[in-house]
Amino acid sequence: MDLAVARKPLRADAARNVDKIITAARECFRDFGPDVPLQTIAATAGVGPATLFRNFADKEELVLAALNRQLRLTVDPVIDDALADRDAAEGLLRVIEAIMAAASDNANLLGAVAGRRELLTGITGSLIDSIGILLGRGQGQGTLRTDISMTDMFRLLAMLIGVVDTMEPGSDAWRRPVALIEDAIRSERPHRPLPAHVPLPASQLQGPQVPGIPPRGSRLS
Repeated sequence: MDLAVARKPLRADAARNVDKIITAARECFRDFGPDVPLQTIAATAGVGPATLFRNFADKEELVLAALNRQLRLTVDPVIDDALADRDAAEGLLRVIEAIMAAASDNANLLGAVAGRRELLTGITGSLIDSIGILLGRGQGQGTLRTDISMTDMFRLLAMLIGVVDTMEPGSDAWRRPVALIEDAIRSERPHRPLPAHVPLPASQLQGPQVPGIPPRGSRLS
């Protein structure tokens, strides 16, 4: 998978600093949320702010580098296995599940680029290409609907990633929406129950209180 930002080869010490900064970024975003200051990340990495800014121009560049690393580590191996699998539809669903697991585990990183999701294009290009291959194979095998386009798949993935905003970080509440998407793209609907329902986080059920009006989402469970 391509890096979010093209980089020249780094000296060994510089490469170690980049590794420490990215590792610290994931830790800090997980512990402190998407608004964590870069100075906190630098301190956690054990480097000075100047070293951080020498390697990453801004928070967005650092976030994309951290997300890119996680996709390479957790999703790329699943893609390789899926492309080697004879059942393209099963492979495609495993890739979607791996993407959603990575999105859930890195919810605060995604939150740091909320509203700028187009920035993710640079690190998902080869992933989308692989999904296109699996979609075409599955359609040829008769296991995926032939009227599904890559534009449809791109939008479905964007919708699924948006699910992360409605659940606790690290939750597997995404499994139910993924199953619903599988029902939609398969040529035949799978005969299996949906994964367990997971309620919305309490923080999303609370809104401004107005006398006589129930809290927003109070009927959801």
